[in-house]
Amino acid sequence: MNYDILISFVGASTLLTIMPGPDIIYVLVQSISNGKKYGIATSLGLVLGIIIHTSLVAFGVSAIIKQSEYLFFTIKLFGVFYLLFLASQAYKSEEDALVLKKVKRKKLIKLVQQGFIMNVLNPKVSIFFLAFFPGFLFSETKSTIVQFYILGFLFMLQAFLIFSLVSVLSGNVASYLQTHPTFQKKIKWFKVIIFIAIAFFIYYS
Repeated sequence: MNYDILISFVGASTLLTIMPGPDIIYVLVQSISNGKKYGIATSLGLVLGIIIHTSLVAFGVSAIIKQSEYLFFTIKLFGVFYLLFLASQAYKSEEDALVLKKVKRKKLIKLVQQGFIMNVLNPKVSIFFLAFFPGFLFSETKSTIVQFYILGFLFMLQAFLIFSLVSVLSGNVASYLQTHPTFQKKIKWFKVIIFIAIAFFIYYS
C-alpha cells in the first residue's frame, strides 16, 4: 500500500473542495440564511450522494481494468485531458463577485434529502470521479473496487469536514466575500493551477 499516494489524494481532494463551487456556496447560503445546523444537514446530504458516484466509477473502471491495461491507461489519459479542460473553463470564466441569496428554510431531514438528490443527479460528479480517482489507486494487492471505495470514503470525509467548517464560520466567510471583491479573480487562478497540477500528477503516477 502506497501511503504517499493516499496523502496526495487527500491533499488534492481538499484543495478541490475548498474551491468555491455550487455545493459549497449552497452550504454557505443555507448556513447564513437559516443557521449552522441547516448548513451541516445540507453538507451531509451532499456528501452521502458521493457513495452513488463512487459505486458507479468503482465497478465500471474495475471491469475495464480486468479487460485491458491499455483501456485503463486510456481512462487515465481521459482524466488528464478532462482536468485540463476544467482548467481552461476556469480560465475563461467570468470574474463576477459571488452573490449570496437567501433561501427558504426547510426541515433538516428535507435538507439532507435535497443535498443527496442534488449530488446524485449531477452527472458531472461521476465524470469528475472517473477522471480523478484512477490516478490515485494505491495498492497492487487490494481489489480495485475496495481501493475506489476507500478513496470515496476519504473524499466524503474531507468534504464533510470542510463543508461543516464553512457552516460554522459562515458569518466570517460571508463578511470576507463582501469586503474582498477581487477574491473571485484569485480563486480563478487557484482553480487553474490546481486542475493542471492534478492532471500532471495523474499522468506521471
